[in-house]
Amino acid sequence: MFIENIITLFNRDLNRLKSEIELYKNEKNIWLIEKNIANSAGNLCLHLIGNLNWFIGAELGKTNYVRHRELEFSTKDIPQTELIKKIDETIIVVENSLRGLTDEELKKEYPLLVFDKKTSTEYFLLHLTTHLAYHLGQINYHRRLLDL
Repeated sequence: MFIENIITLFNRDLNRLKSEIELYKNEKNIWLIEKNIANSAGNLCLHLIGNLNWFIGAELGKTNYVRHRELEFSTKDIPQTELIKKIDETIIVVENSLRGLTDEELKKEYPLLVFDKKTSTEYFLLHLTTHLAYHLGQINYHRRLLDL
C-alpha cells in the first residue's frame, strides 16, 4: 500500500513540475534570477531531476545514474522541451525503481547516510516527496512572480 501511495505522490508532483515548466510564457524566464531569488526554475528543475534519479534511480533502482549536483545549479539555458523530456524520463525511473521494492526493503536502512543519522528507506522516500513539493512550490512562485 505504501509503494502505491508514494508512487502516486511522485507522479502527481512530477507531472505538476512538468506543467509548471510548460506554463512559462517566455522560455528565457525559466532561467531568470532576480534580486533575492537564488535559483532559477530551470536549476530547481534540474536539481529535482538529479535528486530523484540519484536517490531513487541509482540507489534503489540500480540505474547506474551518475549525479553531477554542481551542474544542477550551474547549467543554464536548457530548452523547455528538453526539461520536460527529462521530467518524463524521471517519472519512469521513479516508478520502475519503486515498483521493485518490497515492504521488507522499505523497513530496511536506506543505503546512503544522508542526514545526521541513518533512516529507513520508507522514511527517506517520504522525505524525498516533501523535498519535491518544497521546490515545486518555489518554481510555482518563481513563474508567477517573474514570467510576466
